[in-house]
Amino acid sequence: MTSEPIAAVEAIVKENHLITVHEIAAHLDMSHGSAHHIVHDILQFHKMSARWVPHQLTAELKERRVDACQELLKHFEVEGDGYLGRIVTGDETWVYYRQPETKKANKEWCHTSSPKPKIFRTQPFAGKVMPSFGMNEG
Repeated sequence: MTSEPIAAVEAIVKENHLITVHEIAAHLDMSHGSAHHIVHDILQFHKMSARWVPHQLTAELKERRVDACQELLKHFEVEGDGYLGRIVTGDETWVYYRQPETKKANKEWCHTSSPKPKIFRTQPFAGKVMPSFGMNEG
């Protein structure tokens, strides 16, 4: 096999990591078997599902979390163990407004030496809530 179709397949895969072997074959007018052979055996690309990561913490979000923790620590230093007994917290939870896309829809071509892809949820299909309640005595 000449290097011309191999280079063409590689360019298409690098341009669109979500493209299928069927679409590659149709785009380059080659057989499905040839496209599969080039992608898998020669270029050693494999479809991998991206790992879903709920969010990417920005520097501002990290700073807000540190500020919240420092505020809680100040109250504890002033009020002692009694303050801890009045705090009710919970872990972050996601509330979905629609069904997230399937893992299959997120599969993309990766080289065997590539790190596993990640998807940070930035679409407005979910909302995040972290409950925190302060309780006053008497």
